[in-house]
Order: sequence, then structure tokens, then C-alpha cells
Amino acid sequence: MSIGAPGTLVRMGVLALLWGSGFLWIKLALTGLPPVQVTVIRCALGAAVLLVLSRWAGQHLPRGRRIWGRLLVAAFFCNALPFALFSIGELTVDSGVAGVMNATTPLWSLLIGIGIGTERRLTVVRVGGLILGFAGILLIFAPWEKSGLLGWGTLALLGAGISYAIAFAYMGKKLVGEGGPIAISAAQLLTATGLSALALPFDAAPAGPLNVTAVLAVVVLGIFGTGVTFYLNYRLIADEGATSAATVGYLLPVVSVALGAIVLGEDLGPRVLAGMAVVLLGVALTRYVRSSASRSISNPSCQPSPSVSRS
Repeated sequence: MSIGAPGTLVRMGVLALLWGSGFLWIKLALTGLPPVQVTVIRCALGAAVLLVLSRWAGQHLPRGRRIWGRLLVAAFFCNALPFALFSIGELTVDSGVAGVMNATTPLWSLLIGIGIGTERRLTVVRVGGLILGFAGILLIFAPWEKSGLLGWGTLALLGAGISYAIAFAYMGKKLVGEGGPIAISAAQLLTATGLSALALPFDAAPAGPLNVTAVLAVVVLGIFGTGVTFYLNYRLIADEGATSAATVGYLLPVVSVALGAIVLGEDLGPRVLAGMAVVLLGVALTRYVRSSASRSISNPSCQPSPSVSRS
């Protein structure tokens, strides 16, 4: 049995913390900035961080139309589209709900992986973990206690989760091993900045007056919630595959709910605590890998052999 190397588990934890807090930063940024502006700024700041890191690590931006064409697809599905959808969704939906909707990514990722034949190490236990994790998310969210679940804001957030799943599968197959991960990440965020900027003339969503809270929130979101997390995400995809990397999404509602209780004073009742425990158990099961593939539901697929520099 293996549940992942210590370094991988640490990266998963840091990634979950940074991504989970991102929903709070988005909500605060929207108090003074419209959604597309939040998207453009976070992409630009994230790209700037990664450009500095890639220069320090001696990595160079990729060259050639083929790789930049792939980056265009990845930037759209992993950055420009979901970032905008999250910002649009959080105009009317709580940040905790955004975390829950994002946590559907592993289920979509699993279905996509099965459909395109790229899923590996797919066992009964892992599938059970995915189902259990989703049950824990439902327990946290308790949709039977709330109204308006199928509003436009929630649908936008759900679309963002699906977009992430598409991106994880595509990046795992087309971009991992294509050069230094920091430089590739920087190039992708540069591309996403350009794509998002094209939508600025259509950013008609109302925003409050620009304020210090909104500025600080979008800066933290761009530097830590985008730049740093993007590199960690590439490392997880390279080490563990697309679906395993996407299981980080199960930890996001735990982080978002906890931050809501600590920062915003939201109630953290027994039901929510039980949901967190179920989510964590589900994540642990999805990390389970048997040495024998005799009980695999389908043949494990081969991800590209990553030649990622360990910077």
C-alpha cells in the first residue's frame, strides 16, 4: 500500500491551504473590483512571481508554436475560464459554497480519465474514496437545508470545477515533461492574462468603490493563491497523475469552512465537523494504491514520464 511520498503529501496540504483560502480572498477582492479585473490581476501577479522564480532557477520560457498552442488550451481551461467563473459565482454565492462546488473536480476528473483512457491505478477502494469524499462534501454543504442551490452563481461555480477537471487531464497528458515546471507555469499564466484581458471590455458586473481590503486581497490571491499554487499543482500532476492531483479539491471546503469560522465567525456545528472527517477519509482512500493490480476496475493508463526539475 502507498498513500504518497511525504513530499507529495506536504505539497497537497500547502496547496489545499492556499487554494482553500482563495475563495475568501476572491470574496474580499470583489468588494472593490469587478470579476474580470480580479481574474486579470491575479493571473498577472501569479505570472510575475513565476517569471522571477524561473529566472532564479535558470529555466527559460518555452519556444515553438506547438507548445504555446497547448499552453493556450491549458490557460483557458485551468485559468481564464474557471477564475472568471469563480469571481462571477461569488458575486451571489458564499465563499464556502464556492469551495464545495470546486470540490466536485475529482469526480469530473475521474469520469474524464475513464472516458479518454488516461486514468491509472483505478481500484475499487479509490472509486469508493471519491464517492465517500463527495458524500462528505454534501454533509458539509447540506443542500437540503438551503434554497437557491441551482442559481446562476452556483452553476458558474460548478462550471469552474468541470473546467479544472478538463485542464488537469489535458495538462497531465500534454504539458508535463515539456520543460521546467516553473517556466511552463509562468508561460501558462502569461497566456491566461492575455486571454482574460480580452474580456475586460465586457466586464459589466457592478463593484463597490476601490478599497484597501480589495487591493490587499487580490494581491494575496495573485501571489500566493495563484503563482505559488500553480507550481505546486504541476508537481502533483507530474508525481501522481491528474485524478490524484484533483483530489486536493476535497480539502478545499474543509479549509474554506474553517476560515469562515475563524475569520468570519461562522457557526461550525457537529454536522460540519463530521463532514470534514468524511472528506478527509475519502481523500485518504483515493490515495490508496495496491501493489497488485488484480482488483483494478480498468487497466491503469500510462501518464507521460515527467522530466520535471526538482527546483
